[in-house]
Order: sequence, then structure tokens, then C-alpha cells
Amino acid sequence: MRFEAPESLSEQIAQHLGKKIITGNLKPRERVQELRIAAELNVSRGSVREALLILERRHLVKIYPRKGAVVSELSISLANALYDMYINLLTMLVRQVTERWRDQELAPFQRQLIQINQLADQSEIDFDGLIEAGFGLMNLCFPIVKNPFLQETLENLKPALSRTYFIVLSLRRHELKQTLTFYSDVVAAVRERNQAKVNHIIKAYGEHQRSLVLSVLGELAEAAALVS
Repeated sequence: MRFEAPESLSEQIAQHLGKKIITGNLKPRERVQELRIAAELNVSRGSVREALLILERRHLVKIYPRKGAVVSELSISLANALYDMYINLLTMLVRQVTERWRDQELAPFQRQLIQINQLADQSEIDFDGLIEAGFGLMNLCFPIVKNPFLQETLENLKPALSRTYFIVLSLRRHELKQTLTFYSDVVAAVRERNQAKVNHIIKAYGEHQRSLVLSVLGELAEAAALVS
């Protein structure tokens, strides 16, 4: 495999490794070895090192002196902290879209909903692609709100959130229907310019998602304890 422009090489490597972490191919506390990755991808160690720094900012790896990078654990306390941030920041973002959208700015949201539902209707669901399409709705909000600080913070949280979504959808597939309902309901509330409804929908779904993540993490911890 070889990575080239247009995106920076380090960003491409970070996305490649990030996908492995999100989908569980790289496990929590597993070492991420620079030399092996550089050889596998035919890139320099410097590019891999820069990619790992990007992943650290995205909360997918931790880098230790002399030990190097390891895949971050997704503990119950970290998941709680993550959802505290996400629920509040997403509410802030969508409320501002509700206030500011004009003319045809909501048309892309409707097209994105169609794409999400088409992905969900596949016989073999690509959960990674479906999660990315869901975040596409969030990405459509950024040009309307024009807040680079809010955008950067949410974008850095997105990989860690994708990791939790993948765990839940892999083990609780019946939850997909509620996720699709959430997407359509929040877009409808934005179209109505109903901020109270936006607040309620995001808060309710976010707390529901949090409870699912905590439940799954608890089950995984119990299973790991039995094995050890």
C-alpha cells in the first residue's frame, strides 16, 4: 500500500490507523510500532510519528516516553467525559444552525439523510461508512455556523465518538433504527427553527447513546475479567 497527495501523508496514515482503532482491529493498550507501520506502508518513520501525534490529539492513542504509542483505552469514565462534551457542543452547533440557515442551505441535509438511509438498507451494512455518513450531517453545519474553534473541537472528538458508535452498532444492531430516527428528527426540528425541540432531541438521544456505550463497556470489562 502506498499513500500520496492530495492530503498530507501523515494525515492519510492517521486516517488509516484511526480506522483500525475505531473498528477494533487495533485493540486497547496494543502497541503501535513505528518501524512495522513504516515498513508495511512504505513510508518514513517521521511520517508515522507525525500521524501518531495526530491520533493522540484525536484521543485514539497515548504516547509514552521510551515506550512509544499505545491504543487508548475506552473506559467508562472517559466515555462519560466524552459524552458530556459531545452533547453540549453538538447542541450549541445545531442551535446556531437553527437560527442562521437560509434559502437552500438545508437541501444538502436532506440529500445526506437519503444517503444515510440507503447505506442502512444494505443487506451487508458497512458500519464504518454509515457512521461517517452520519457525521456528514455535522460537517454540513460548519459552513453555516462559521465557528472554527467549535469545528476543530468537534472534529477532534469525532474519531473517539466513531469508536463508541461502532461498538454499539456492532453489538446492538437493533439500535440503528433509533439512530436513523434521530437524524431525521433533528433535521426536521432545524427546518422548523424549533430550538426547544432541537435541545430535547439531542439531549435525549445523546443520553440514550451514553447509556448504551456504558452498558457495552461494562459487559466487555466483565467478559475480559472472566478470561483473565
